[in-house]
Amino acid sequence: MDKSKETIKVNVNVEITPVSLQAIVENTKVIAGKDQRGVYRVDTADKVSEMITKFLLEKDFESFALNINNFK
Repeated sequence: MDKSKETIKVNVNVEITPVSLQAIVENTKVIAGKDQRGVYRVDTADKVSEMITKFLLEKDFESFALNINNFK
């Protein structure tokens, strides 16, 4: 992610497709792997937040938000 931009955390409700959520959860589990007891020790909600933040920064949400025409 672009660490050069100052950001703040905002708690919001967003709508995403079930397929998107399922993909994030499954891919996060694959990357994290299981511990010795066979349990996944990963916070998938944090990963959803991270993925959406990354997407918004990469797709320049700031410019989108600055354009008043996007509020209609």
